[in-house]
Amino acid sequence: MSDDVLRRYTDMPALIYLLRQQKLTLLDPKSWDDSNDSHYLALYREKRKLKSVLALCFTQADEAYHHWRVFAAGASGVCIRFRRAELLRAVKKQPGLRLGSVQYLTLSKVRNTTLLTQELPFLKRHAFQDENEFRLIYESRKAHISKLDVGIPLSCIKRVTLSPWLHPDVSPHVKQVLRAVDGCAQLNIVRSTLIGNDEWKALGEGSA
Repeated sequence: MSDDVLRRYTDMPALIYLLRQQKLTLLDPKSWDDSNDSHYLALYREKRKLKSVLALCFTQADEAYHHWRVFAAGASGVCIRFRRAELLRAVKKQPGLRLGSVQYLTLSKVRNTTLLTQELPFLKRHAFQDENEFRLIYESRKAHISKLDVGIPLSCIKRVTLSPWLHPDVSPHVKQVLRAVDGCAQLNIVRSTLIGNDEWKALGEGSA
């Protein structure tokens, strides 16, 4: 795990929107796959009498197959690696935003604890601990919205990693398209070799 970066696994359309608009997009979590998670955020909204609660998730963990398969599956998946300090300085300018690491709790722990309402957006079941998640949470008592764009400088992007399922012959063309976006000519873009690394294979071939 690297403490100086935050990773966001997403898809190519979201990446292009981010690069062109220089904005991160927070969305309503009601459509999340983990209904336990979205339920806690709904409870938070109700208990705090908020009109809107939106979220955006990152991981603090190193690259893992799980992250690709669950959050960025297929050839259009991408991982955006952000410079943590610069990103957080930028997003903190947005009023109504909370941010922090997720805590992972077992059911037995929760049974013997009185949860605090303010903690609900940052709690998740222990089985998800490998995600090592970091969240941006936007809340509003006045505006009922389902989407919020938060401006960020492109300089906070350290690297873009293309999907390990993207064909190697296609990768250079995708890089060319992304670097054609205004301000992205020097963008560091690589293709993940997580599921097909030539050096790893060669080292195995040299086994005694």
